[in-house]
Amino acid sequence: MNAIPELQHQFQDAVLAGTLVPVLATGHFEIYVNAYRGRLAEALRDNYPVLYRAMGDHAFSQLACSYVAEHPSRFRSIRWFGDDLTAFAEAHPDLLPHPALADLARMDWALRGAFDAADSDTLSAADVATIAVEKWPGQCFVLQAAVRLITLQWNVEPIWQALNQDENAATDAPQALQHSLLVWRREFECHWRSLDAREATALLVIADGGTFAEVCESLDEDANPAQTAAMYLRQWIEHGLLEKIL
Repeated sequence: MNAIPELQHQFQDAVLAGTLVPVLATGHFEIYVNAYRGRLAEALRDNYPVLYRAMGDHAFSQLACSYVAEHPSRFRSIRWFGDDLTAFAEAHPDLLPHPALADLARMDWALRGAFDAADSDTLSAADVATIAVEKWPGQCFVLQAAVRLITLQWNVEPIWQALNQDENAATDAPQALQHSLLVWRREFECHWRSLDAREATALLVIADGGTFAEVCESLDEDANPAQTAAMYLRQWIEHGLLEKIL
């Protein structure tokens, strides 16, 4: 009976590597190898739908096959397969027809991650009203698990939106533009918007566990940092970006 677990391990290793070992030399083994790799490539198409539409079947298949060969699935759920695809694509620029496609991949992954993130109660204006004045400088806020703040190098948002709505949409070539993109979920719908540098910096302070005073300090170039911080806070509350204070 000890030979069965060993055979199972050999089978798994052979499927992952795509190489045949003598004990498994049957006409059916190649079917398992192709099915495994094909299923992972299918998962990548599902996890990166707009990137797939932008690249087309042939180019995306080449990217997927190369990724699967170097990154066997490490997850119990295939939903999370492809977590390193953006970094992999940037390390292999020959697989991307245009460098802006890496940003489309970032946006795809951020939105999928936001949709699947855990739920929690959101902070309300009424909650904030209960914070004593003397506690405001040291008050910390927590971002919802669904919030994503990513840095993009290209203005790919119009392309992402067009292709998300119509896979055959014609789009203009993207322009180089380093900026931040905010992604979040309210109930069952994901949202996104581009951020200016000030708001992105303030949100990063919140994400790092900073206090309201530190948020104000990050805005010290403003004429009234506290007023700007309060404006951002109201907007974040309206969008449901912050967790309820316990």
